[in-house]
Amino acid sequence: MFKRLFDSKKRAACCGLSVLLFMLFSFFGEGSFPWPPQPADAKAPELSASQQQVELLYSSSSPTIKPVSAASGKTVYLTFDDGPSALTGEVLDILKKNNIHATFFVLGEQVKRYPELLQRIFEEGHAIGNHTYDHNYTELYRGFPVFWDQIKKTEEEISRITGVRPQLVRAPGGTAGHFDDTYFSLLKQGGYIVTDWNVDSGDSKRRGVPASEIIKGAETPVKSDKVVLLMHDGSGHGESVKALPKIISWYKAKGYQFGILSPEEEPVQFKVNDKARQLKRSAPSGEWVQSHVAGNAALFENDKPLRLEVGPQETTLQPGEYLYENGHYLVPVRAVAERLGGTAAWNAKTQTVDITLLADTDTTLQIDTKSGLLSVMVLGKKQTGHSTAVKNMNDSVWVPVRDLFDNAGYQHIAASENGEERRIKVF
Repeated sequence: MFKRLFDSKKRAACCGLSVLLFMLFSFFGEGSFPWPPQPADAKAPELSASQQQVELLYSSSSPTIKPVSAASGKTVYLTFDDGPSALTGEVLDILKKNNIHATFFVLGEQVKRYPELLQRIFEEGHAIGNHTYDHNYTELYRGFPVFWDQIKKTEEEISRITGVRPQLVRAPGGTAGHFDDTYFSLLKQGGYIVTDWNVDSGDSKRRGVPASEIIKGAETPVKSDKVVLLMHDGSGHGESVKALPKIISWYKAKGYQFGILSPEEEPVQFKVNDKARQLKRSAPSGEWVQSHVAGNAALFENDKPLRLEVGPQETTLQPGEYLYENGHYLVPVRAVAERLGGTAAWNAKTQTVDITLLADTDTTLQIDTKSGLLSVMVLGKKQTGHSTAVKNMNDSVWVPVRDLFDNAGYQHIAASENGEERRIKVF
């Protein structure tokens, strides 16, 4: 009897406790049960690298991590121009310590000087943008072809090290007063995204701007939840490095997440102003645009690479570095020849290109870009001539793969394709 009474009371107590717990959950809401208590000064846990917004700007060959939306929607994009330099390693150390990422607009001549730093920028998940080759205002803004050539030259340096081509472009000094409609429209046609900024840290206003002034400039309020902050990691910007930790802390305290720029987002761009319009630069000819710009956007399309296997050698052409038209693969002859160890020499006077596909061959192919005639030369003497489909595009001469290797003396050409790649075997 006593045992039954005890069990009955025990059950009643358990029921009462269950009801009490249910009421508490209902009062605080789902996921808000207050036990165990948190100290009043507890900090929210910092997001891991995989939780931060680190979507790269590259094509599908680049690793990408999709961004996580911030509850506040406020994002700051730290951007650094003019590097890499001896200071860039310190910047990367600070970013790594804070578990955040940034966007680096690099100069081609600096990439050539510090390839290992560009590789580190890429491997640590930061975005890479194109800032021209040498930052020479006089040259870059005298006419669009010079600007284009510098963009392409830097792009090749970046691609050589990382294997990817950046779509983001930032004009030295910004587009205001420098870009007219021609600059904007032709870069867009070429597949590039031009981006400026909406907050200037002021670290390049003059030589030796102190860290305190840079911090104040970086904290300039804007009427937007998207802050694109201009800073520099080029030589002479040691004070910018000194200011960076406090700038990061300030934006964290204001509830911002840190992101990197990508082509998928609407860029911040300055408008064409009267100063740029009054420069009255002549636009490039239609022929120049067709030969340099027209097919460039294909470089950034999401497609399969083409593996070109020639005997024991193999080279890869990324999407945009080859074309597939009317059942034929077309390739740029200089790129193919040089990657296989051969040569390509352009004769501007005759508008012809002489190609050797291998280093130890006596056979030279001469392509006349005006007539479309492909001539086979052995030890300097013409053997045969055949017509071929010639394209002048992206400042290169393109011809069908089959015509190229058939005339070079190869007997068999076989093409195949799977879910990963396209492949051509030549032997």
